[in-house]
Amino acid sequence: MKEKVLILNQDFSAIAVCTVHKAFILVYLDKAELVNKAENSFLRTVDKAFPVPSVIRLQRYVRVPYNGISLSRHNVLRRDNYSCQYCGAVKNLTLDHLLPRSRGGKTNWHNLVTACMRCNTRKGDRTPEEAGLKLFQKPVRPTLQSFLQLHLNPHNQHWGIYLGKAKQLD
Repeated sequence: MKEKVLILNQDFSAIAVCTVHKAFILVYLDKAELVNKAENSFLRTVDKAFPVPSVIRLQRYVRVPYNGISLSRHNVLRRDNYSCQYCGAVKNLTLDHLLPRSRGGKTNWHNLVTACMRCNTRKGDRTPEEAGLKLFQKPVRPTLQSFLQLHLNPHNQHWGIYLGKAKQLD
């Protein structure tokens, strides 16, 4: 069960993603209601079958203090779609400071990008412009919505309507 479940607050705003197991427990304990279920998927006991949740909504409003997405290696890789921002490679990935730390560069969302070992070594202690490298996209601080959209796949395509997409994904 590697599928993920979108958790909506009582006002239908997306607040998190969890495992099917946790979502089922929330629904079973009446702490959440089933909004959408996965097609043709069931959790079975000896004598019962329960639909696998895809989207659930909490019964009570939960105030979620939002401090932003935490800066971590995993989250930078995730933001950059696990690919080198200079050449597009998907193996031997590292983090690269656009303005090197040795030259006063900070460790923040706007100065870190995913780079393969080859491009990072080629760049060395220079800026991308000085090394003759061009970024595919400018690094930005991700939002909660953009991170939740990373979980979209064919099995949970109807999440789009809860994540600010105008229409469902095909």
